[in-house]
This record gives sequence, structure tokens and C-alpha cells, in this order.
Amino acid sequence: MAHLIPDTAHRGERNTPNAINERIRRETEASIERTLAGGRSAIDARLRELDAEWDTERTLETLAASFTLTGLALGTTVHRNWLALSGVVAGFLLQHAIQGWCPPLPAIRALGVRTSSEIDRERFALKAARGDFEQVTPESRLAPAQLLAAASR
Repeated sequence: MAHLIPDTAHRGERNTPNAINERIRRETEASIERTLAGGRSAIDARLRELDAEWDTERTLETLAASFTLTGLALGTTVHRNWLALSGVVAGFLLQHAIQGWCPPLPAIRALGVRTSSEIDRERFALKAARGDFEQVTPESRLAPAQLLAAASR
């Protein structure tokens, strides 16, 4: 059963064509290079941008909620056939929760919307370049709370 349900962390990438994943990877690498060229202040600014970046999950949830509410509104005010829109969207959302794929996902990925894992990889690379993890060594024996705090900076 476990092989039928993909892990949450990588399902968006696994359900995206390789060409799109590669384009997103190249764009992320270019972003890191541009940011590093700007120095520490550029890294700080980019990290703030990454904190605000919408990932595929948030984008899909927002679209699903918007279309569901639209279907409900049109179904109660225009014609009840519009209620089917809400049902279709709910089905897509359930499919995405179980399989990690739904019909809007390829379009969202093609637009360059990244998964949370992809955003986190850029964040980690910038924090490492900034020196956030220099104090984290096997010898430092930081407590888990300290390690978490260091990774959160």
C-alpha cells in the first residue's frame, strides 16, 4: 500500500515532467548565483522573499477553494448545475491528497511554482553560504533545540 501513496515531500516533483523539473532546478541555481553575487544583504532579502513564496500545495489549495466557492455561489444564484464544479474540484483535491497528482498540477508546475522542498533547498544553500551552519559540527554537541534554532535562522 505504501508504494501506491507517494511521500509528501517529493510527490510534486515526481509527478512533474523531467523537463519542467530541470528548468525549475536551473532557475533556482541561477537565483542562488545572482543572490550570492549581491552579498549578505542580498541573501537576507532573498531569504525574506523565500519565506513569502507560495509553493505548489498552497497554490493548489487556494485554487481549489476559489473554484469550490465559485461553484457554490453560481450553483445557488445562477443554476444548480454549477454545483458540479465544486464536486469536481473536491475530487481533484482528494486525488492530489492521495496520489500527489491532480489535473491542475502540471499547469502550476509549468508556470514555475516550486514545491516546498525546492524552496527549502534554495533557502538551505543561501543559509549555508551566509555561514549560518558554521557553528553546527559533530563536536559542538548542540541540543536538538539548538540545532533547530540554527537551521531556522
